[in-house]
Amino acid sequence: MVSNATLPSNQAQWRDALEALPSTPDHIPSFFFAHGSPFLAFPENQSDGGRLPASMGPKGALAKFLKDFGPALLRKYKPRGIVVFSAHWETLGERLVTDYGDENPLLMDYFGFQPEMYKLKFKSKGDAGISQKFPLHPLPRHQHAGYLARTTTKLEPRGQDGRGFEGPGLDHGVFIPFKLMFGEEFMDIPVVQVAIDSSMKPEDNWRLGKTVAALRTEGILVLSGGLTIHNLRDISAFAPESAKPVVKEFDKAVLDAVTIPDSEDRKKAMFALTKHAGFRSANPREDHFVPLYVAAGAGEMGGVKVLNALYGIPTVAFGL
Repeated sequence: MVSNATLPSNQAQWRDALEALPSTPDHIPSFFFAHGSPFLAFPENQSDGGRLPASMGPKGALAKFLKDFGPALLRKYKPRGIVVFSAHWETLGERLVTDYGDENPLLMDYFGFQPEMYKLKFKSKGDAGISQKFPLHPLPRHQHAGYLARTTTKLEPRGQDGRGFEGPGLDHGVFIPFKLMFGEEFMDIPVVQVAIDSSMKPEDNWRLGKTVAALRTEGILVLSGGLTIHNLRDISAFAPESAKPVVKEFDKAVLDAVTIPDSEDRKKAMFALTKHAGFRSANPREDHFVPLYVAAGAGEMGGVKVLNALYGIPTVAFGL
């Protein structure tokens, strides 16, 4: 276990951590990353009414980190594709995998924002070959994982859009951070999104990550986005200055668990996090937390590195 005091908590430190990542395009780590919220793309000249801390706004620490994170991933790993999971897409029993062809639509699955927020752009493409790798893994692997999967196209809506219709698309837990990470136009590397397991069980989402682990040796970057603290019923939980002590203890427990060197001990400690006294105060529902297990499952074997230890919005590399 690494002392939390030594983990990256400012831009100079996280840039050093990103630079220290091994350049292994034939064995790419998997990553849990804080995907933030729509406020990352909020107009900088308008106030959000103090709904979330400045660290999660367009000029905050998370936005600055994501702008460093994306280029570092491209530089280190030169991926030929990205498979991404998000807290904002879950299915039960059957995994859905996007197969959107020459341009991924956007699902603006947020409501009541300014008109500018519904004009955001992130242009990317899909790739049928990558999409089909997930559901067409050899049967024994899928039987072991306990998952069925199929692709979904632009013709199949997957959720409510804030523009007033049901639609397909990459959700805001993907396109908003990716816009910061990779720019408004990102057509060179295909992006495929996979739904998380809505059982919300750590074990099931860990197994889900394991089903895509082999892709890491095929030039595919696996990213899983969420938040380790997500309580919209108690906005004070989002900032260390206002959070309850038990929530801050939970934040520390997450970093303690993921930095345990032994992989089996780390897995046990991570599974125990949902039983921590502060878990429900930090996460009334598990949807934003379980993407951590997807990333950990995809990089089960190997080392772990915390790339930023920002309160409630960390990023962790697994399978180094």
